[in-house]
Amino acid sequence: MRVRISKSLWKYALAVPLLAGGAVLVHAQIEGPKRGIPPIASNGDFEVDDVIVNTTGNNAEEARKAGWEEAQRKAWSMLWAKTHGGAGSSLSDATLDGIVSAIIVEEEQIGPRRYIAKLGVSFDRARAGQLLGVKGVGRKSAPLLVIPVMISNGSPYVFERRTPWQAAWARFRTADSLIDYVRPFGGGGESLLLNAGQMDRRSRNWWRVILDQFGAADVIYPIVRLERQYPGGPVIGKFAVRYGPENRFLGSFTLRAQNAEGIPAMMAEGVRKVDEVLQQAFAAGRLRAEASLLLEEIDEEDLEELEEAPEEVAEEVRDPLAAAVDSVSGRAEGEQGNRPTPATPAQQVTVNVQVSTPSPEAVDRAEASLRGIPGVRSVSTTSLALGGTSVMRVTFQGDPAALTAALQARGFR
Repeated sequence: MRVRISKSLWKYALAVPLLAGGAVLVHAQIEGPKRGIPPIASNGDFEVDDVIVNTTGNNAEEARKAGWEEAQRKAWSMLWAKTHGGAGSSLSDATLDGIVSAIIVEEEQIGPRRYIAKLGVSFDRARAGQLLGVKGVGRKSAPLLVIPVMISNGSPYVFERRTPWQAAWARFRTADSLIDYVRPFGGGGESLLLNAGQMDRRSRNWWRVILDQFGAADVIYPIVRLERQYPGGPVIGKFAVRYGPENRFLGSFTLRAQNAEGIPAMMAEGVRKVDEVLQQAFAAGRLRAEASLLLEEIDEEDLEELEEAPEEVAEEVRDPLAAAVDSVSGRAEGEQGNRPTPATPAQQVTVNVQVSTPSPEAVDRAEASLRGIPGVRSVSTTSLALGGTSVMRVTFQGDPAALTAALQARGFR
């Protein structure tokens, strides 16, 4: 389990008595309900993982402090080499203390005078970025809803239970990625709404409602299939990336863990590779959201123009018609006052219709049936309740009594 310790809490963490077996009494950042793990907040800091330290001291506390300080130096050198190439740069401990924001404890073994650990170091982007000469990530993709599917023993899981695949996505730091991820964790009704069966869902009406609920523009499916060679032996992970309601294929790769204990590390590497596949697809223009999934908002001024448009069109139609009638009948100019009064334009009304929707297919059928009524201008689902009664908003141009009769004839209320 990774434990993130803020720099402001170092002195308190170092002062905590060390328990038997090297355990430290701290609270993990990642906690949540049984079905999933909430994602960590990605604040944009630079993070370096897998920093190995082996230090000694007069006691366990001094050895641990020396290990964290050595981790800072190694992490800065690794970060410099990653961003600039070549040999790493070195800074004084005082400077590093000013730009390090947190230490992430991945693994540690603590003895009376020795400290061995695998750590991560988080550098503040604002302060470290000035020394690195690196700016923040520029253009990002549209928000993409992540549904992580893990197939184990022939059964697919998303949020039905806690999985190492979902946990890896929750721990992934997204600040440096070009992809804007929306990561649910199975809280509330999410575990029932988002499952592996959604990959076969094609209804655009269904996806528009779901994506709007999560504030996303499209959906991606990172998939991993675990294959265990024998009990206690190697585990092979076959990864694939798909996206969109049409379940389009983007890429795949295979990773291997020596045993079950190596699965979390394999999953973390899998998330990084999936992110690389998605960033390449985004750069190539393959992650464009479909127009059928976008919910367009209408401003009040545009709505007023739309409401005034029928009257303006009616006036344009009436004037040429009146002129034609005058020329044919040969009426004198003084007799034009006896011309019949043009018909009043049809009234536009908006009503809410309650519809029984036991399944997504019932929602599609109901919307199609409402759109088939003569005079209906638009139909939208304002409240979706699968297995219950949904509410649809219908805009109608014409006699309200005709709409009522048409709705009753089709079984709506």
